[in-house]
Amino acid sequence: MAQLRQEVDPGEVGLDPEALDRLDRHFVQQVEEGRLPGYLVAVSRGGRVAHLTTYGHRDLAAGLPVESDTLYRIYSMTKPVTTVAALMLMEEGRLSLDDPVARHLPAFADPRVYVDGSGEGMRTRPADGPILIRHLLTHTAGLTFAFYHSHPVDALYRAAGLESSVPAGADLAETIDVYASLPLQFEPGTEWNYSVATNVLGRVIEVVSGQPLDVFLAERVFGPLGMTDAGFCVPADQAGRLAELYGETGDGGIEPIAGLPLRGRPRFLSGSGGMVASAYDVHRFTELLRRRGELDGVRLLSADTVDLMTSNQLPGGVDMRTFGSRPAHDEPGNEGVGFGLGVSVVVDPARTKASTGLGMYGWSGVATTTFWVDPSRDLSVQFLTQVRPRSSHVLYQDLKRLVHEAATH
Repeated sequence: MAQLRQEVDPGEVGLDPEALDRLDRHFVQQVEEGRLPGYLVAVSRGGRVAHLTTYGHRDLAAGLPVESDTLYRIYSMTKPVTTVAALMLMEEGRLSLDDPVARHLPAFADPRVYVDGSGEGMRTRPADGPILIRHLLTHTAGLTFAFYHSHPVDALYRAAGLESSVPAGADLAETIDVYASLPLQFEPGTEWNYSVATNVLGRVIEVVSGQPLDVFLAERVFGPLGMTDAGFCVPADQAGRLAELYGETGDGGIEPIAGLPLRGRPRFLSGSGGMVASAYDVHRFTELLRRRGELDGVRLLSADTVDLMTSNQLPGGVDMRTFGSRPAHDEPGNEGVGFGLGVSVVVDPARTKASTGLGMYGWSGVATTTFWVDPSRDLSVQFLTQVRPRSSHVLYQDLKRLVHEAATH
């Protein structure tokens, strides 16, 4: 077990201590008003942690405080980790961005695309081309999520038992076969739609490597990077470190809700959202990206590959809100933000209407966890708590504004 620690005074790396105090006061107020149970925030510059705050509780009922070694369900922050694993296989020549997915997962050999109608009256047609690995990495494959309620294919996902992205009791291979049996919302490569694509990518990694996803990640990513607590389950002797999961109530408060089960190895290994990690683990992974594929003498990816991963891959350099018409595009935070391979990338800071820098990249999880790297300021930031919001909120915008107010030069 390793703990994240502050390594340098903020002023030594050009961060304003008074602005960082304002950041802390803002989120302390969120805890005191009952909107958050507690939180951890870390701000690093040049890779050195210059600000680290923990406040509030990881378990309100038990009165257990947030500590620097608290464990969190990071949900969709798993996606960039799975992406790095796939890119490692690509660099080894075992996988290509332009491989048809069906080369590795035959169930995707004959994808069909939605035409019109719904339910039993739905019409589909054969796709013009295959789903490629790059489509999985950029969420342009035509896949979707069951919890969207704006397209007839979303309803087919719900009918197939995919409300939680996995049929009850299924493993990863069985789940992927269900995805493959359903029509695509659009022709691969023609739109952006946040989806179950990274679960498919996780299964590709298993087939290509010959190892279960959790084993591959443990041996090839977590071990080499010293991510000592990262994984898909929490050992029994460490269970007390896991933060309780909360959901927002109608009156703006929070209450405990069921979370990702982490006691014992799960049958379904979700490359999309199955990981648990500590702040130290997130920092190590973020540093790998900030340092373009190398950390403490361990190189997992070439600098060129990390540059590719963290550059906008949407056609014509457009943002997520522009590239298509799916519900995920309508999120205000998607304006001015493109998508690389497994991470979002700021392409037009002015249009984001937030404190962002050109090329800033990262991703978030549904339980209000986030990380980003801002190359223009040499900043890396993480924020960890465990609240599933009822709808989008301004927490991340406030966090970005307060962090960047502290970056004096």
